Amino acid sequence: MSGLVQAIGRRTISSVNHMLNLFAFTNRIAGIPFRRHKTGKKIVLRFTFEQIYFTAIQALPVVLFVALITGSMIVIQLTRQFGTAEGRYIVGELIVILVVRELGPLFTALIVILRSAVAVTVETSYMVVLGELDALEMQGIDPVRIICLPRLIGITVAVLCLFFIFDMVAILGGYAVAWTVTDVPLENFLEETGKAISGIDITVGIVKAIFFGFTITVTSLYRGFRVKKSFADIPPETSKAAVECLLYCLFINIIISVIFYI
Repeated sequence: MSGLVQAIGRRTISSVNHMLNLFAFTNRIAGIPFRRHKTGKKIVLRFTFEQIYFTAIQALPVVLFVALITGSMIVIQLTRQFGTAEGRYIVGELIVILVVRELGPLFTALIVILRSAVAVTVETSYMVVLGELDALEMQGIDPVRIICLPRLIGITVAVLCLFFIFDMVAILGGYAVAWTVTDVPLENFLEETGKAISGIDITVGIVKAIFFGFTITVTSLYRGFRVKKSFADIPPETSKAAVECLLYCLFINIIISVIFYI
């Protein structure tokens, strides 16, 4: 019994230390944009655009495919369930709740986690193991600014853009597929969906996208910097980064939904 209590205590202390270190790392990264630097602006800008290209542009085929499939399934199922004259007015509200409020931000974050978060953790880990970060510090360059700031801005902007693209494709593409392959009545579908979308829904989506992008970036970078001088540490840290990013995004999604809708 005492062994179990000790194990729980050690696990609790380890988790608390991990969260404190993560918050300290987050505070350090969050303060970078507010400091003025005379050098390195062109490099940061170039790295930022490269990160946006990798996270947003190259991920577009995956996002479009997932959004089209998701929107098609939701529209077909809802219109079949509420295909009556009275039920058609409910479909628009349900589309907004499922796609705009919940699935859109979460699916976008999941795609970014699977592509960019894992890549950032692996890249940063290799830079630590190969001593590239130490080389930057020896040259008087802040590695946190050069490595973290472009990825923070790039991934956050990419998540925000992909969120809007996902929602548009899921709604319009789902409507097009349902109209093409089924005989379900879809009269006034787009009109009712447009009426159901409010400013608060768009605001919540933007807030979720920003928080998701920030959380994904900080968590993946933190796990990458934690790697010691061994290549064997990279796979476990990468796996932990992906899992933690997903769990944090789910938790943030719940908190934001509760704040705005309850």
